[in-house]
Amino acid sequence: MASTKVLLLQLLLVSVISVVSASHYWGASTTFTYKGNNSDGTHKVRFRYRDTFDQCFWSLNWRCTSGNCGYVSGSKRTVIDSSNNGPQFDRLLCETETVVTRNVRSDKPFQLRADSCCWIGTRNWVIHWDVLTGVDLGKRSDTGEPNKSPDVTILPFLRIPQNCPRTYKLMTFDPDGDDVRCRYGNLRNIECSRCDRPAGFHLDEDSCTLHYISSTANPRVFGFEMMVEDYSKGHINLFYSDGSWSHRHPWPRRRSKRAVSYPTTAARPWWIPTTTPWPNTTTPWPNTTTTTTTQRPITPYAPTPPLSQLPLQFSFLVDPPAPSCVEGVYLPKLVHPTPIHGEKIHAEVDSSMEIRVKAQASLAVIQGIIISGPSNVTKHKTTHNEFVIRWTPTADDLGEFFPICFAVESATGPGVTRPPVAIHSHSHSHFHPTPTSRSGLYHSEMRCVVVEVKRKIVKSHVICDESSMTILVEKASFSRLSEDHLRLNDPSNTICNLTSNSTHVIGVVPLNQCGTQIEEDDDNLIFKNEITTYEDMRNVITRKHLLEVQFYCQYPKHGNVSQSFSVHRKNVTVWEKGMGTFTYGFEFYEDNSYRAMMNPNSYPLEVEIGTELYMKIEATSSINNTEMFVESCRAAPYDNPNYRTPYIIIANGCKVDPTVDIYPRAHNKQFLFSMEAFKFIGLHDQVYISCSVIMCEAGNPNTRCSQGCINSTSSHRLYKREAMIQSGTHFVSQGPLRLKRSAENSDTSAVALNLNLVFIAGCVLAAVGMICGVIMYKTKASKVKYQPLPASEPS
Repeated sequence: MASTKVLLLQLLLVSVISVVSASHYWGASTTFTYKGNNSDGTHKVRFRYRDTFDQCFWSLNWRCTSGNCGYVSGSKRTVIDSSNNGPQFDRLLCETETVVTRNVRSDKPFQLRADSCCWIGTRNWVIHWDVLTGVDLGKRSDTGEPNKSPDVTILPFLRIPQNCPRTYKLMTFDPDGDDVRCRYGNLRNIECSRCDRPAGFHLDEDSCTLHYISSTANPRVFGFEMMVEDYSKGHINLFYSDGSWSHRHPWPRRRSKRAVSYPTTAARPWWIPTTTPWPNTTTPWPNTTTTTTTQRPITPYAPTPPLSQLPLQFSFLVDPPAPSCVEGVYLPKLVHPTPIHGEKIHAEVDSSMEIRVKAQASLAVIQGIIISGPSNVTKHKTTHNEFVIRWTPTADDLGEFFPICFAVESATGPGVTRPPVAIHSHSHSHFHPTPTSRSGLYHSEMRCVVVEVKRKIVKSHVICDESSMTILVEKASFSRLSEDHLRLNDPSNTICNLTSNSTHVIGVVPLNQCGTQIEEDDDNLIFKNEITTYEDMRNVITRKHLLEVQFYCQYPKHGNVSQSFSVHRKNVTVWEKGMGTFTYGFEFYEDNSYRAMMNPNSYPLEVEIGTELYMKIEATSSINNTEMFVESCRAAPYDNPNYRTPYIIIANGCKVDPTVDIYPRAHNKQFLFSMEAFKFIGLHDQVYISCSVIMCEAGNPNTRCSQGCINSTSSHRLYKREAMIQSGTHFVSQGPLRLKRSAENSDTSAVALNLNLVFIAGCVLAAVGMICGVIMYKTKASKVKYQPLPASEPS
């Protein structure tokens, strides 16, 4: 019997230790939105609970503790972001958002609470979590609607080197324009567990600004238990359906930044539960006195209760000191096109909005991005070390505001290599990886933006197929604009003309023409274009209207290249006002005699590194007195002239690749050249060659054709383009070329385009395609360069 008791005691002890050591909570936040009345007269309130744990299946369990909280009519949980870059003992973290709809019968104040155990390892000994949400659905006298809570978001995990002071502006946007205050929780076991104010930090409650000043490094985090509250900027009343009302007034501003204590001579405020001890006094709390609608509100003299109360809890890690606190060295520095903190971005229902984030760190490697935002927000890293945050709002999000916060991570140490540094020789740019000298993970500053969801202005949808995008725009959605003044990015090619029927404007856009832009991340290729308005005034394009319909198609990179994208490229026909019609042909030949053209059925061509490639571009024109000039040629792994990091072959009419040879031409509408076959280091085993060409009036010294090669040391003057003298720039391409290797793996083609397995992502209006929202941040091309591999390189 004694041994049984000992065994039970041991099992109980193990159980207790397991519970205590099962630390998995990182933080949480809550917002809510009044969504109107249901048919049965109840009030619909939507709560957004963001919880962060060490696994993605955990979430808080909320319960009603005061007032009439109604009942849950719907709930949906999604993963927002996850990371394994946490502190030493708790590396995994996963943030989810649970969207819960409650139907509430009363518009009187009510409270929801959640509590349990345990936080991850904290240095300020926060063990249990206690969170509180206070809601008041009384109709405001200034807006005529129930109060909207502040839109609160923070990254659930922040880190900083101990020697690098930093300021964090918390995202607390209020849709009603109220003043928002942030404070540490002070009601133990209700708003907070320990109600601790971590040492080494200063919180400006009025501006919701957290200042990290100094602390010591520790593998455990500080657990922050804060509350966010909103207060009206003027005196307002809240009216309830039972005929009662209450008064609210602004929070009293004081010179001291210390928190204002509640008077001990007041009656219990509504947001303090009845289970909490409160002084038994006879002095009424003037701000919560409810009266009938015939009474006048009492003039307030004490701090007013908040319109709503929201929890804001997160973890903060202080790392060992960094070698430098200067942003852009070890700590990532956010640069253009990253939006500024607090920027308001407009999005449309069922249209994808896009936020572009870029950071730099000269002695560290930009590793990733951490985000917090609404359900279904996604993040992507492009091959140019930029990050794209995308989100598509639904009709249910109309009229709401959604904050999105982000920070970029950089890393140093063993196994981490800095980006290659270009060392220029006479003819090549050699790249040498530079090892880093110190181990560490660093965060950039945290920035947050607010996305306002509006109605869709232009109704349209996209169909994505193997080699083109078809865009259909409803005429009724832009009835005041002339469809004759709509154009794609580059309408110079005749196939880029928009057509129309009785209901839609239609554009069939090739993936490699009409100004289509190409972007890629690790998994997908994204082709983008847009329809804009213009007015043609003597060849000067001016945009007179606000219509900009951006659209894209997204395709997975893995799989076999589709036949439609790999076949021989056909001739390009261009019509230009004042210059007539041109047809350009771009072909490969067997040798420098240019007599035997490569069979179009043999594409994609397979060549070995170092093999001489012979190419000819030839134009035919409806106007006899013309000449052709090849201004630039470049190679890219995809057949798109707008690929952002191509290999430059010819630039400004000058040879750039040292293996280029230019041959005499039979007439002035020809260009014959050759170069050695090469490959993009680290990219695909196939390339496309594209060139930009111009047609000019033959013999006219005032044209670009007459200038020839223009390098940095040439003295030249720019010529204004005039009608009947020279054309615009046109693009021709040919390929693909596949490079042979002696030990070629049969799976190498698996990294090429798969346009048979069409995957469409973005803004949904049709099951097969989508339209991107008007708001998209533009980016500059990355300056990554490539070099040809020598023919003697081992396979």
